[in-house]
Amino acid sequence: MLKSKFTKTALISGLALSAAAITLPAQADVMVGGAAMYANKDIVDNAVNSKDHTTLVAAVKAAGLVDTLKSKGPFTVFAPTNDAFAKLPPGTVDTLLKPENKPTLQKVLTYHVVPGKISAADLSNLIVQAGGMVKVKTASGGSLGAMLNGDKVILTDEKGGTAQVTIANVYQSNGVIHVVDSVLLPNS
Repeated sequence: MLKSKFTKTALISGLALSAAAITLPAQADVMVGGAAMYANKDIVDNAVNSKDHTTLVAAVKAAGLVDTLKSKGPFTVFAPTNDAFAKLPPGTVDTLLKPENKPTLQKVLTYHVVPGKISAADLSNLIVQAGGMVKVKTASGGSLGAMLNGDKVILTDEKGGTAQVTIANVYQSNGVIHVVDSVLLPNS
């Protein structure tokens, strides 16, 4: 009888907790570009709300990569801000967004994507284990160099350009975003 009463109490408590969990609003894990980022949303659904990533979102749409970045993944995305795109030579973004430049735009954007879900801590550990610099293979087929400057991750592209991770570990349902302050460029 005692066991039966305990089981019923545990079951009722469990159901009550489950119901409470369902009715609670989702809590933002991180704010990016003035927008809440939710770990239960995918990369695209979160990025479209960031006022700091409107250029990136427009580029992802123009490149036809929305469905890819909404898929299961997982992906690690080094996401350049609007200010990062503004550092490119004048006219570069407008040129990349033209339909005839879609293959080039796809290559630039997928150069910012690494297959798998790599946290900043995981990347930092890889850097330390490799003696200070590690190469990571991107979805475009190129590679990015990664090193530490204090506690900040610095990425180096194939042309020698660098970007610093300014906001790390923005977890998504299909991966993780690390915000970067420069656009990384692959070799042609």
